[in-house]
Amino acid sequence: MKMQRIISGTVLIIIVGIVLILGNTLAVNLATSIVALLAINEYFNSFKGKHNVDKWVGMILAILIAFMDIIPMNLLILEFLIAIVLLFVKLIVTEMKTNFEDVALSAFGIIYIIGFIIFIPMLFRETNGKLLIWYLAIAAWGTDTFAYFVGSKIGKHKLTPISPKKSVEGSIAGTLGAALVALIYTYFLNKFANIELSYLAISGIIILLSIIGQIGDLAASSIKRYIGIKDFSNLIPGHGGMLDRIDSILFIAPFAYFLFALI
Repeated sequence: MKMQRIISGTVLIIIVGIVLILGNTLAVNLATSIVALLAINEYFNSFKGKHNVDKWVGMILAILIAFMDIIPMNLLILEFLIAIVLLFVKLIVTEMKTNFEDVALSAFGIIYIIGFIIFIPMLFRETNGKLLIWYLAIAAWGTDTFAYFVGSKIGKHKLTPISPKKSVEGSIAGTLGAALVALIYTYFLNKFANIELSYLAISGIIILLSIIGQIGDLAASSIKRYIGIKDFSNLIPGHGGMLDRIDSILFIAPFAYFLFALI
């Protein structure tokens, strides 16, 4: 299982690297749209037979991410709001056959996945966004990698009952490891990319993003516990579904966008 996790994780990193290094904004928009489609499909499917959630609204919004450079941002926001209104329209016209809990779960899924993931292509198209976007991967997957290996070796103190396998030692190692990788990356950016980033500012940002990412991971775990499932799907061997793989990045993306805007 550990080797399977390493192999599939490596393949994912290579695919992401190809898109971010060789791709333009259109490629990143399209890739984000596909990831959002897979993730929101997993989210809604996990409620099948338990709640009458509305998949189609979220799927349409996920598809629209691919056209972010064509559709004005204010129109995208309007479409987002219309989608929420439509969920309540269904509640009304079906005379409560779709109840408020169904609407709330549907709306939450749209906000949680579409509302958060859209900040990835938004950050990419900012000044130096093609370079800054890698801090998201470092904060999310760097934390996950260091936490996994250190936690599995020396983790003794349980972090939370929500995710029994996570340890305090792994959590701390994940944050510190991600910060170290970020500082190394910052050194090469400052030296070869003609960018002057503050090591202190980057350290603070990555530590904060790492903590937020871990909260995102635990948030996804709490959703799975509520539903009564182990993973959202088995799409990625050793990792579960797409939503299992991006749960921390979803939380990190909007905060990264605004924090990097400050520096």
